Amino acid sequence: MVETIQHKLNDSFVARWAALILIALMMFFGYMFVDVMSPLQTMIETQRGWTPDVFGMYGSSEFILNVFGFLILAGIILDKMGVRFTGVLSASLMLAGACIKYYAISDAFIGTGLESWLNSWWTSFPASAKLACLGFMTFGCGCEMAGITVSKAIAKWFEGKEMALAMGLEMAIARVGVFAIFSISPALANMGDPTVVRPVAFCTALLFIGLITFSVFTFMDRKLDAQLGIKVGQDVNPEDQFKVSDIGNILGSKVFWIIALLCVLYYSAIFPFQRFATGMLETNLKISSETAANIFRWFPMGAAAITPFLGGYLDHKGKGASMLIFGAILMTVCHLTFAVVLPAFPSKVIAYLAIVVLGISFSLVPAALWPSVAKIMPSRYLGSAYSLIFWIQNIGLCLFPMIFGFALSYFNEGRAAQGLAYDYTRPMLIFVACGVAALLLGLVLKREDKKKGYGLELPNIKK
Repeated sequence: MVETIQHKLNDSFVARWAALILIALMMFFGYMFVDVMSPLQTMIETQRGWTPDVFGMYGSSEFILNVFGFLILAGIILDKMGVRFTGVLSASLMLAGACIKYYAISDAFIGTGLESWLNSWWTSFPASAKLACLGFMTFGCGCEMAGITVSKAIAKWFEGKEMALAMGLEMAIARVGVFAIFSISPALANMGDPTVVRPVAFCTALLFIGLITFSVFTFMDRKLDAQLGIKVGQDVNPEDQFKVSDIGNILGSKVFWIIALLCVLYYSAIFPFQRFATGMLETNLKISSETAANIFRWFPMGAAAITPFLGGYLDHKGKGASMLIFGAILMTVCHLTFAVVLPAFPSKVIAYLAIVVLGISFSLVPAALWPSVAKIMPSRYLGSAYSLIFWIQNIGLCLFPMIFGFALSYFNEGRAAQGLAYDYTRPMLIFVACGVAALLLGLVLKREDKKKGYGLELPNIKK
């Protein structure tokens, strides 16, 4: 009797890595759009009257709807409708939000009835910023939904194969998008007549391409589902789907709160900082915004370069809790350097060194954090635990840009009117405090691991 062995599409090395590239491109373009305005804080203040607190509110708007429940809804949509529907929906939301933000800052918006109406209330907040925030909120819903969808798609296509490497490379590709936009955005903005509109238009077009690349992936994924005999909505074990009853068990776990708070503190000192990093370097080093952006762009590159290797180290050697602690130490030292050392010794060498080390920290913590959740939470609650951690993380990512923006305005009241540069020292101490708190939580987590035996210091691959 001859057995017929059916080879599935993801058994092909070329097919599964082509699928990864198609979905990673969507995230690459999404990460570019997230920070397209970050190197342009000074320009948007000059051209559209956005003060630091307005810029901070704009940065926070990306996460507002996620904080108020959309992120949990996104997980339910993914479980019920599958990867293809949710991916196309998320890419479409990102594109729609980008179009709204593009219109808000464009010259076409100036003098319209909509601008007049938006200016008629909350007069201290420019109409362009109000509409841009609406666009960024919409984009943020799509971007967070895309992150969850991409993780699930990779797990599906690389099950029993190079899953850790694939996830590490996807994350690395996305972070290269941050590097790219910190180089491209100022160059496009200063091409000809300086304008913030040009780079936003460019990234909006890229998001349309991202929608196309994911749409191409859906044809491959549909073929794989046919080979696996899976129907839409049946690709998830019912026991692993998000359930409201899981929330009480998760929120009652002490170690869950340690990890969730460590996550929100760490990420709140990274992503909100990216919004203001160019302005901080511009002020402390007395350089142009384009030069400052070219310096800061190396931050995500350091993270992208070593993230896959760190994942491999954790798989084979372990030391996850120690890695979290070391990453928090590095982050604290870097923010202290930006707050205290750089203003006193305005050196590009110091700036580059601190940025590269911060990038290393940004690889250490995420690489150790997310596998730790799987070791601590029972598999039945794992999906729900990840959703809740992302939700709590989004609360911090929503609040901290506003907090930093208001602090920057408060401690620099009147300086802009006098033609003086902003002083970033005291506002930067907010991020230093996040680093110290994350370090303390890392030490508590390691102690809990030693007492309860979660295996955070053990390798992920069991021999």
